[in-house]
Amino acid sequence: MEDRSILNLYNSRDESAITETAAKYGGYCTKIAMNILRNEQDADECVNDTWLKAWESIPPMVPVILSSFLGRITRNLALNALKANNTKKRGGNQIHLVLEELDDCIQSPASTESEFDSKETEKTISDFLYTLKKESRVVFVRRYWYYDSISDIAKAHKMSKSKVKSMLLRTRNKLKQYLEERGIII
Repeated sequence: MEDRSILNLYNSRDESAITETAAKYGGYCTKIAMNILRNEQDADECVNDTWLKAWESIPPMVPVILSSFLGRITRNLALNALKANNTKKRGGNQIHLVLEELDDCIQSPASTESEFDSKETEKTISDFLYTLKKESRVVFVRRYWYYDSISDIAKAHKMSKSKVKSMLLRTRNKLKQYLEERGIII
């Protein structure tokens, strides 16, 4: 079913919107949640919560790109679940390693005052991504947005792990320089 038709179902408050959304985007959202949570039960719960959030949000919100909208909800819910799981000492995963890779480039917002700076940094990073060649941009987004493993990225793009690692290192260095040139405090 086309996204426009699915959105019409949400707007008319037809519960089949959830079924259609799950049929079309279930695998996509599950992949995002699994990359972050590394636990099938937690990922399934996160995806089910995504459908609820979508139901609660549409309307009044009308997403321009439904897949991006659902992916963002899933990612945020998964990150919140990961934080809760780690707080409960239910074990960790490798997300911290991914985030450590970006430590030299991006600061973490620590207060309400820095929230504005965070939004500005987010916009600047988005602008930066469009300066990259498509392959570099896709690899970067797969690693730092979807939390794909180096192995999965290498396999999907038919390149060696070392090439992926060096591409990510070069891109992080470019990002750091790009942010510094724009006065973003690192």
